[in-house]
Amino acid sequence: MGKRKPVINKAKDGVENSGPTKQGKTSDGITPKMLIKRKLQERKSLKINKTLVFGIPAAVVLVISAAAFHWYNMMLLNYVRTPLDAPKLVDKNWTADAANRFWGSYRSNLYFGLKTRSPSSPVFGIMWMTQFAMQNPPAIRHWCDQADGLHKYGWLAHDGINFGVQEIADQYFNMSTWFVKRPGGLHGGDWSAKIVLQPRTGNEKVAVSLFIYMATDGQGQIAASLAGDRVAGIRGRSDSLGSFQLLFPKLDKSVKYNYLVSYAPDLDQLKEVLLSGLRYYQVSKDVNANFAGLVGKNLPNGLQESQANFIVSQITVSVPYELEVTFESDSYSVRQDRMIGDIFRTELVKHVSAFEKRFEDVFQLKDKGYDEMHIKFARAALSNMLGGVGYFYGSSLVQSQQNPSPIAYWEAPLYTAVPSRSFFPRGFLWDEGFHNILISRWNLQISIDIIGHWFDLLNIEGWIAREQILGSEARAKVPQEFVVQHNEYANPPTFFLPLKNIVKKLANSTDLRDYQFLERLFPRLKAWYNWFNHTQSGPIYSSYQWRGRNATSTLELNPKTLTSGLDDYPRASHPTSDERHLDLRCWMALASGVMSDIAKSINTSWAEYERQYLLLTDNELLDKLHWSEKMQRYSDFGLHTDHVKLERPPQPKNLQPGQRPQQNQHREKQRAVKQQPLLQFVDSEFGYVSLFPFLLKVIRPDSPKLNIILRDLKDPSLLWTPFGLRSLAKSSPSYNKHNTEHDPPYWRGAIWVNINYLVLDALHYFAHTPGPYQAAAESIYQELRTNLIENIFSQYQKTGYIWEQYDDVTGKGKGSHPFTGWSALVVSMMAEQY
Repeated sequence: MGKRKPVINKAKDGVENSGPTKQGKTSDGITPKMLIKRKLQERKSLKINKTLVFGIPAAVVLVISAAAFHWYNMMLLNYVRTPLDAPKLVDKNWTADAANRFWGSYRSNLYFGLKTRSPSSPVFGIMWMTQFAMQNPPAIRHWCDQADGLHKYGWLAHDGINFGVQEIADQYFNMSTWFVKRPGGLHGGDWSAKIVLQPRTGNEKVAVSLFIYMATDGQGQIAASLAGDRVAGIRGRSDSLGSFQLLFPKLDKSVKYNYLVSYAPDLDQLKEVLLSGLRYYQVSKDVNANFAGLVGKNLPNGLQESQANFIVSQITVSVPYELEVTFESDSYSVRQDRMIGDIFRTELVKHVSAFEKRFEDVFQLKDKGYDEMHIKFARAALSNMLGGVGYFYGSSLVQSQQNPSPIAYWEAPLYTAVPSRSFFPRGFLWDEGFHNILISRWNLQISIDIIGHWFDLLNIEGWIAREQILGSEARAKVPQEFVVQHNEYANPPTFFLPLKNIVKKLANSTDLRDYQFLERLFPRLKAWYNWFNHTQSGPIYSSYQWRGRNATSTLELNPKTLTSGLDDYPRASHPTSDERHLDLRCWMALASGVMSDIAKSINTSWAEYERQYLLLTDNELLDKLHWSEKMQRYSDFGLHTDHVKLERPPQPKNLQPGQRPQQNQHREKQRAVKQQPLLQFVDSEFGYVSLFPFLLKVIRPDSPKLNIILRDLKDPSLLWTPFGLRSLAKSSPSYNKHNTEHDPPYWRGAIWVNINYLVLDALHYFAHTPGPYQAAAESIYQELRTNLIENIFSQYQKTGYIWEQYDDVTGKGKGSHPFTGWSALVVSMMAEQY
């Protein structure tokens, strides 16, 4: 009685505490003075203990925290160049098959060059020039270059392993380059090369200088064996080759010899070093002509001859002429004869015969009624694909959001085909999937090796750079703006196209190594697949979106989507995060199905991939996200208007009275938006993207929408031409329009072989799958296949080249050439192998 209950006060953190009563005491009898004294003691104790955190001195904690923070930041900086923690696919220990492919024509960017599959391989190559052509500097051929204006060049026969036969048509003469390998020893064995020169115009005499060279690439030594001005041979040694020699047989007295012993800072500078070693000599007092000859020893100041890394034998002959060079490995100890003369020819004939027999066994073109001219064309197409396979070593320049500037990826090898020896002599991710459709049919082991090299490039995120620019020669061919690779940018996962068939072969193989390869490949494919789902997901469940479009671009009619592989193909006019990209969704449907197949074949968990495959092939959901009822076609979705055009901006107004703008000042055209964009289907543009549910067989065989697609394929006002399907309909707003003032249309009307191959594949599938539209699919298939094959063949006959793309009005080849990357799929079309 007489005492009130204690007042309950709530602390700031919401915990209930006992506070003092009005009588001045707390409920436990402590006076305010006593309470203040206790608080002061607690604060003093707290002040003393601030030097300890969980018993650890605070200074130590701060140091540890700072170190952890620094480690975390460094981890983020290096994350993009951290390899995936999974077993490698490429075995550093040679197998017999890999040893047979140690030497090869792996310098894809050269007219003729050989090297090994080692990081710092000594390289062999040739350059040449026509003497007395009155050009200064002289026109020296070395790297494949469209500007050289050669009438044609390319492999006529090449099996990817043992030999190659190439024909080059220069302005005044034809050149044939042949090489044959002979395995043996510990370093890939021997090889010999033969160069044959023939005049193009009858009896006209032409003097040609061949510059036959060997160079080292940062490792190894070479030395010239000289006999006067003639290089009799080159002796050398490297870690990958051991000791070796390159031999130049003595020729007749009509030949003039010169040589160069020099030093090249890097392989991309060999031609420049050679040019610096050329001097002009007057032929005679009576002849007003100068001969260009190498000066001999020409080393930079301070370097000794023993430090030379570039040796050239200049052999000047009158056409016609032929000569041979021979490489011999010192580890080949049981060599009975040198591979020259009749022995060389016998070996070459043997390999050519085996190649032609195997070609018919694999593709069976004679059985399909093709004549010898078509078969030779098909052999050349395959041979150029195989002869374009290169071996690269180096590191990409990469950048992530955590990196303020580009950094180097880890150094790695890449064994890969290339799209074009002249214009794209390096690895491209989405091209390589198409390449291996054909390569895997010819030689499965080559394809497995290529796939292994590509997927060993995966980083810890599951990302692979879409363009591989490895080594100085590759980088020298690429504009600086395209060198850096960004880790949020994708490329179509086309490797799933060849893998669909490869998996079936490996799963049914009795060779344990094939099963083991699938086991090692699967974790890497899983990381890649997950990266796509994590980084390229769209704004709505089960939608996808390519990253990398420039939303602030003012110079582009329609900002490019380089990551899709279709570059300037028109998408939503105003890039936003609301976009839904039809083609990427279909690529992921294909990927999900193949992932499920691989998982089943190696007896691991497959249900999640099967669920995703069923989700992405659900036609009702697909239609909800991408079908335009208005236009009756599949399309992208995004912020879009058709009312855009490129216009020259007006001259700036006078800033001061009497001030006039500069006369003839060029102002680049900019995009002018004539009507505000709306979120809508991009359905006014009809072309390759619209076909993807059909191309990748997502659409059901009984779907009425398949009938609409088949009808539209045959419409000449849309995609149909006598030469193949154009990339964008004639009725589309962007058809054949420049994307900038200086960028001509690329995927805006031209005929592309890779997508036409997918069309034939889909038509063939629907023609042989029960459904109401089989007959229509079969009819279109037969006509389209004939149109494509005959146009590519006729253009090859007329021009000597297979082309990057074909004009949709005339059928003429366009773009880079030779382009025997995916355009070589004409062989698969002829063989009807899909």
